[in-house]
Amino acid sequence: MDIVSLPIELDKKLMDSRFRLVAIAAQRAKELALGARPKVDTKFFKPPTVALEEALESQLEFVTGDEAREKLEEVKKFDYKRFLEEKRKEAMPEDLSELEKDLRAYLTEREDTDRAALEELFAERNENESQEAEE
Repeated sequence: MDIVSLPIELDKKLMDSRFRLVAIAAQRAKELALGARPKVDTKFFKPPTVALEEALESQLEFVTGDEAREKLEEVKKFDYKRFLEEKRKEAMPEDLSELEKDLRAYLTEREDTDRAALEELFAERNENESQEAEE
């Protein structure tokens, strides 16, 4: 069966509705688009089509009902910013190449120079305003 041919026949024991199929496939397609590896060997390459095939072959796990509500509450409590920061630190190599070190030094110097220039500009502006106020 070609994956994009309709109508798609569902195994009612595994998937209770087409709506659930679409919701699960959409979520999986987002994961695939962000770099997840497909769980099935397929001739297709577009994330939505691969996700749909995975869902139809029962390769995706999902929860429903009360269990889904509990998982949703857990997700809301999860601190994504901290998680992403930790992952970024893990991805940063300890030993930077000489070029990377030079670039970091240059960018730091550049930021300091820009900051100093802005402070000087605003200091001059404040001095001019105070002199005008005195006159």
